[in-house]
Amino acid sequence: MAVSNESMSIVSGYVAPGFEAVRAAFGSSLRRGEEIGGSLAVCIGNRMVVDLWGGLRDRRANQPWEQDTLALVFSTSKGLAALAMALAHSRGWLDYDQRVAHYWPEFACHGKEAITVRQLLAHEAGLSSVTQTLTPQLLGDLDALAAVLATQRPQWTPGEQRGYHPITLGLYQNELMRRADPQHRNIGEVLQQEIAGPLGAEAYIGLPDTISEDRLARLERRVRASEQLRSFGIYPGKFVLAMMWPGHVTRLAFTNPRVRSLEEFSARPWLRLQMPSANAVANARGIARIYGEFASGGQQLGLKSETLSMLEAPVQPSAQLDAVLYIDSAYSLGFWKPCTAFQSGANPRIYGTPGAGGSVGFADPSLAMGFAYVPNRLGLHMIEGPRANALRAVVYDCARALQSSMK
Repeated sequence: MAVSNESMSIVSGYVAPGFEAVRAAFGSSLRRGEEIGGSLAVCIGNRMVVDLWGGLRDRRANQPWEQDTLALVFSTSKGLAALAMALAHSRGWLDYDQRVAHYWPEFACHGKEAITVRQLLAHEAGLSSVTQTLTPQLLGDLDALAAVLATQRPQWTPGEQRGYHPITLGLYQNELMRRADPQHRNIGEVLQQEIAGPLGAEAYIGLPDTISEDRLARLERRVRASEQLRSFGIYPGKFVLAMMWPGHVTRLAFTNPRVRSLEEFSARPWLRLQMPSANAVANARGIARIYGEFASGGQQLGLKSETLSMLEAPVQPSAQLDAVLYIDSAYSLGFWKPCTAFQSGANPRIYGTPGAGGSVGFADPSLAMGFAYVPNRLGLHMIEGPRANALRAVVYDCARALQSSMK
């Protein structure tokens, strides 16, 4: 597929031979106004075959998206946190089938005594919200936060159903990591010191103050009229009603912490916190590099094949709708697995997480591939968005064509 001169002018970066169509598709998305700016990356076998960026980092200031631009990726953060937990399992610090209370004795109260790490990471613990308001001050005091989390009562009998934990999953993971890690580090520290740093990848949970503001993308909820019209029906009716019902498990899960605006949550006081479910800051290159390492065997990080096999194991979607989202869902070890809502590649070995607004990162071990997409125009879709899906489809077409040509 030929690449137009116009696409070339607004897209920077590199594609390996055979992936030219990906550059064209990314440029077309920018040219049509579907994006403000963003980055797209694909790593296969520890080789970056797509590393693209383009558009504007900040539309109001007319500042371009640069090679080192970073953006808040919301729940794409969950995958990075889950990879840190997987490294802890591979190192022998953590057993997925052990009780959480084995590592964290104070957790063993109010019916939580038997909850396993595996159940917690599969959104089955019934801990999708906490009763105490999550202020930046509380979130910044990990010892005080741990005391609040430990005494929380489950909202359903643990293990009986799945229900998305949009914020709390990462808070529980973080404390579990602090208890299990021999050095008692938080997830952000483990991610940096054990994964991102050794791989030369930029992905942060807890943004360092050394990262300058001019490297951060400005996020916008800028919805086109045609997209607004198509948005009706995106959210299940039961989910919409639940969000309007004070005290409902769904509303509680999504309204604590109470953040007044996108601008507030994108500011330093929130970004420097340890919120592993929601506030990672990264670019596509960093996320794809990390997933690519896990997808291709984890040799550079010394990951055990037993751990990787667990991440790749297929998961059957529950017969029940998700108790929080009211959609089909499939979770395992902190990741989404392929299901109706999350179809990234549709191979059952895939694992990853999408983020609010349209970002996504995942591993496809069948191709030894890590994929990531990070935009700054936030779309409307709950899980996967059409922009990432369209780019992913072109990536798979190119990858499979190359595979076929090599047979």
